[in-house]
Amino acid sequence: MKNIFWSLLFCLCVGSGCNKMLDEKVVSSVTDDFYNTPAGFQSAVTGGYAGLRSFYSTERGMTVSVFGTDTYTNGSDGDFKFANQYTSQLDARYIHLRDIWNNFYQSINTCNAVSDRADLVPGLDSTVKHIGIAQARFCRANYYFLLVQMFGKVPLQLKENKQIVTESHRDPVDAVYNAVIADLRYAAQNLPVTQSDWGRATKPAAEHLLARVFLTRASSEVAVTGDYDSAAVYSTRVISQYGFQLLPDVGQVWAQGKENNFETIWAVQYTTDALYNSGDNNACRFFLMQYDVLAGMKRDLANGTPWKRFRPTKFLLDTLYSDRVNDVRYEKFFTSVWYANNPTANLKTGDTSVYMPGYDVPDALIASKKYMLVPPRNYTEKLYPSLNKFADALRPDNQASGVRPFIAYRLAEDYLIAAEAYLMTNDKTTAIGYMNTLRMRAARTGSTASETTSYRDAMKISEAQLNIDFILDERGRELVGEQQQWFDLVRTHKLLERVRLHNPQGGPNIEAKHVLRPIPQDQIDRTSNEFLQNDGY
Repeated sequence: MKNIFWSLLFCLCVGSGCNKMLDEKVVSSVTDDFYNTPAGFQSAVTGGYAGLRSFYSTERGMTVSVFGTDTYTNGSDGDFKFANQYTSQLDARYIHLRDIWNNFYQSINTCNAVSDRADLVPGLDSTVKHIGIAQARFCRANYYFLLVQMFGKVPLQLKENKQIVTESHRDPVDAVYNAVIADLRYAAQNLPVTQSDWGRATKPAAEHLLARVFLTRASSEVAVTGDYDSAAVYSTRVISQYGFQLLPDVGQVWAQGKENNFETIWAVQYTTDALYNSGDNNACRFFLMQYDVLAGMKRDLANGTPWKRFRPTKFLLDTLYSDRVNDVRYEKFFTSVWYANNPTANLKTGDTSVYMPGYDVPDALIASKKYMLVPPRNYTEKLYPSLNKFADALRPDNQASGVRPFIAYRLAEDYLIAAEAYLMTNDKTTAIGYMNTLRMRAARTGSTASETTSYRDAMKISEAQLNIDFILDERGRELVGEQQQWFDLVRTHKLLERVRLHNPQGGPNIEAKHVLRPIPQDQIDRTSNEFLQNDGY
């Protein structure tokens, strides 16, 4: 009897509190026939999500999407600075790309098995079958959309592979997009609007991704007439038809324990069970400066484990977040003050230990403080404001990986997609409406109603101000750290320009070839026919 090996079955949270887990078993080796049963079918559907946890909130996924952009450069730590610096080490041997490629294709084959075997499962309820297939096709669309953005032409495998195959070919980019869109349309037609198991695919999640896919294809070499219109249709459907709402306080979107909120469309699930997390959910560590060696400070769960991987660029801090009077997103998303948790002769517990005011101060003022006062001119690769969106105080200990879900799709992006789609179809009036609605949500709340109105009015922009660079700036402000920036810069053909302007480490080395990633060498080596590498690698 032939064996099918599943390295990991994806766990999902149940209910709004994410405090109950599905009763899933980790199966290291089971007979092939198991997956032709109703229980096996459900296990395979669940297994189709597994590859997403190899990308979202992981070092490999974060490094290929946050690094090497206009908003983030490298801190002092980590072995993968070359991904930010675009040096010759960014080549076909890069293990993050190898792991993403392999994990995605393993999960794609799981999704293919769900689709291919569904009609063969005796006694499988018709509704269960179609929802299961729709989930598998939603996951498969995610994998292929990420692959085509990173690598361009990739092998398009839409049938289960049951035997060793040594021949492989790269399919055209338009064929990959067509397959992704077909999968998502099927998912949107067959998925329910909500799921009792939070983290499973839903109709609005499929439509959100459709909006993102159409927006991306619209500016690509395989653009189809009407792509921007489709992006507008799907993004505005998500905004208007399913009860999602922008949270009044943008700082609450990523509040731990409250990720399943009115703004979250779909999130990748993690758990406290280390067997499922596999040590990969570490977004909580990557953006932190080295606070734990400073006077009055020691490492703790509340402040996090500072790995000093990703450091905000001067452009992000000084330009994108230049308005800190009307716009609260910098103060909500970044930690700029640390309080003593390790008393010294000069600092008691709870005293300010480190303060980064975000503006310049004279040396005399710095010297006069008993705490460490750090203006922007004194930022270093170890000392900088720290993104706090992914802070995870519920980890079992300082060595443990993160346990919180990762919000992969949220409503704010639909407003940004709609604004861009309408801009590109020359409907600036509609575009401005979506942009200003999102921006006013980020306005400061005043002490009086009139003061609040004043802040909100100050956040509005005019049609004359709206262009693709402003939209990229707004995406950077709103979605900072959320694994979108590299893809956004490639999509808008701004990667080289903006990295050269705003990333001192990456700017000198970035080349035209870097709008695609190199095909992993082990894929090339294990293919019996010629498997072409991307140009320049």
